[in-house]
Amino acid sequence: MLFAFSIAPAGTADDSVSGAVADAVRVVRESGLPNETTSMFTTIEAESWDEGMAVVKRAVEAVQAHAPRVSLVLKADIRPGYIGQLQSKVERVEAALEEG
Repeated sequence: MLFAFSIAPAGTADDSVSGAVADAVRVVRESGLPNETTSMFTTIEAESWDEGMAVVKRAVEAVQAHAPRVSLVLKADIRPGYIGQLQSKVERVEAALEEG
């Protein structure tokens, strides 16, 4: 299962969110789950709903330490039994592009 999410602090006087986001990404990386962080989202691959959502929850809590309000955007690809999709999905699209 893939979980793509974006967490941002709100209600602070500081325009920069990099410290809070770094704390959330640290939680993700320490989880040991396959993950990828881009400029807009972090994606993790988990074997179950509970495993993935537990990491998302801990990442939200890390951002909550910085702000009185937190925004979470979450998208999930729930497909039990499939692993390695964090890379495989992209590889299939790249292969289709090469075919023309």
